[in-house]
Amino acid sequence: MPTRPSDPRPRSLRRPAALGSLVAGALAAGLLAAPQPANAEGLRIHDIQGTTRVSPLAGRQVSGVPGVVTAVRAFGSARGFWLQDTHPDRNDATSEGIFVFTGSTTPAVAVGDAVTVSGTVAEYYPGGEKAGLQSVTQLTRATWTVRSSGNALPAPVKLRPSQIPDRYAPDAHGGSIEKLPLRPGSYALDRYESLEGMRVSVQDAPVVGATSEHKDLWVTAEPRHNRTARGGTLYGSYRDPNAGRVKVASLIPFAQRPFPVANVGDELTGTTAGPLDYDNFGGYTLQATELGKLAGHGLKRETTRKQRGDELSVATYNVENLSPRTPQAKFDRLAAALVTNLASPDIVALEEVQDDNGTTDDGTVDAGQTLKKLKDAIKAAGGPAYEARQINPVNGQDGGQPGGNIRTAFLFNPARVSFTDTPGGDSTTAVRAVRAGGKAALTASPGRIDPGNAAWANSRKPLVGQFTFRGERVFVVANHFNSKGGDQGLDSRFQPPARSSEVQRNQQAKAVNAFVKQLLAADRQANVIVAGDLNDYQFSSALKTLTAGKVLTDQVGRLPRGERYGYVYQGNSQVLDHILTSSHVRRVDYDIVHVNAEFADQASDHDPQVLRWKP
Repeated sequence: MPTRPSDPRPRSLRRPAALGSLVAGALAAGLLAAPQPANAEGLRIHDIQGTTRVSPLAGRQVSGVPGVVTAVRAFGSARGFWLQDTHPDRNDATSEGIFVFTGSTTPAVAVGDAVTVSGTVAEYYPGGEKAGLQSVTQLTRATWTVRSSGNALPAPVKLRPSQIPDRYAPDAHGGSIEKLPLRPGSYALDRYESLEGMRVSVQDAPVVGATSEHKDLWVTAEPRHNRTARGGTLYGSYRDPNAGRVKVASLIPFAQRPFPVANVGDELTGTTAGPLDYDNFGGYTLQATELGKLAGHGLKRETTRKQRGDELSVATYNVENLSPRTPQAKFDRLAAALVTNLASPDIVALEEVQDDNGTTDDGTVDAGQTLKKLKDAIKAAGGPAYEARQINPVNGQDGGQPGGNIRTAFLFNPARVSFTDTPGGDSTTAVRAVRAGGKAALTASPGRIDPGNAAWANSRKPLVGQFTFRGERVFVVANHFNSKGGDQGLDSRFQPPARSSEVQRNQQAKAVNAFVKQLLAADRQANVIVAGDLNDYQFSSALKTLTAGKVLTDQVGRLPRGERYGYVYQGNSQVLDHILTSSHVRRVDYDIVHVNAEFADQASDHDPQVLRWKP
C-alpha cells in the first residue's frame, strides 16, 4: 500500500487556462471593473474559492483579501497559514477559508490576527497533477498586512451525520469532476470541498484508523455507519466508501501536546477542531489546533482456538518485508502471534519473505536465513520445529522493495503434517496437475503456477505444495497478487476512480483458477486450499474471477458481516487476505485473527487468518 515521507512535499503550482463563471458574476455584481485588471482588488475568499473545485481566478493576482488567521503551519516545507473570512456569503458551495503558502519560511502571523493578503491564486495538486487527486486552492507569493490581533475565530462547522450526504461523489463516468458545480447537499466530497480551508470540528469522534508513524489517525463523523464488531468502519462495497472518514493531524507542537496514540475503537472525546486541509496521504484532513482527549476502549488482540487433533489448520500471514536485517523484536512478535494467537497452525502460507540480505541489490535471491530466523523465533516462543519450503525467484522479477526479492513460502509442522517433496520445481518451470495413484498429484512440489505467464510480470508467483494429513492429500496454494499501486484514490477528482491495477489481478486470478480446475479435473474430490494476500476485496472482480465456475469458495463471505476485514487503510476496515477452499473441503472453521491492523503498534500491517478443517 502507499507509503509517505514524514512531511508534505513542496507544493507545485498548476494554472487553469481560463477564468470561470465566478469572474463574470463578480463583474456583474460590480466587484470587478471591466476590463478586469491584472491585479484584482475587492475580492473576498469565497470569490477566490468559487463554486467548483478549481478557482475561477487561478493564476491571477489578487489584493487586499481580508480574513482572520485561524491556524499556522510552522514546520516542514509546506509552511503557511489558514485565513478565513468572518463575513461569509450565503452560498453553501463557496468556502470561506484558504491556505496562504509560504514555502519553507515560517509566516510572521499569529492565530487571531486580522490581515489583508495579496498574492497569486494557485491550484496545488498533492502528489502532482498526474496522481489524480483533487487540488487545493491557495495563495502563493503572498504579502500581507496585520490590521489587528487577538480577534475571535469563526466558529467551526461541526461535521456530523446530518452534514454528510449519503452519496459519496458525483459520477463523471471516470472523468474529472473539477469543473462540475459543487453540490454540498448531495455529495460528501462536494461537502468537504465546500469547507476547504475552513475551521471544522468533530465531537466525541470514534477512531477508525489507528495512529500511524507519521502522527495521524482517522476518525469518523458517522459513528453508527458500517461499524465493525470491534469499533472500526467496514468497507463492504464500492458503492459506499464510508464518507464520514476524516484524517486527523495536529498543528499543536508535540512538545506541548503529544499526539495521541490510539487504536481502532478508541475515541477522541470532546472537540477536535481546526482547518480542513487536503493531502496526498489521505485526502481531507482536519489539521487540529484543538485535540479531543483520548479515551482508550481497551481493544485486545485476538487469540484463536487451538485445532483439535483431527483438524488440519492452515494459516496465511503477510509478514511485511521480513529479512535477516529486520529487528529481532519483529521476529519475536511474529513468532508469538503464530504460536499464541494462531495456536501454532499446521501449515502457514507466508507472504513478503525477503531474501537473505533484504533490500541490498546484489543478486542474492535465497531466503534460507530469513526463514531460519523466523523458525528459530517460533521455537523459542514455545512453538513447533517448523520446516520450510519455498522457491527462489529470478532476481528482480517478483516486485516489492527493490533488491528484496519477496516471495511466498510455506512453514509446516512435520509432527502434524507431511510434505510431499517432488523434484523439478524452480523459478521458471510451471507445475502441472496430474493423476497418480487414482488421485490428483503435482509434477513438482513445491512448484510455481505458470511463472512464464505475463500475468505475473513484476509480481509474486503462486507457490503450490502437496501435503498429507491423516492420509488425506491436501494441496495448498500460497499467493501474493499484485498491489493496488497506481489506482486512483477513493477521493480522486476522477469519479468513479480508475482501478488500473485490477487488470493484472484479474489475469492472476484467472491463472490460479485454471490451475485449480486442473487439480479438480485430475480428481474432482481434490482438497484444495488457496490462501494469501490477494490485494483485493471479497466483492472485487478479481475474486469473482478466482471463484468462477464455483471451483472455490471464499471463506470471508461466510463470516458475520462485521468481521469481514483484516486490513485497515485510511480508516476503512477491509479485506485483502483470503482463504478459499474447493468444494470437497467442507464444514470449515475460519477465523481472521485481529492482532495488527487495528493497532498503532503493529508487527505487520496485515492480520493473519486461519482455517481449521476435519477431513
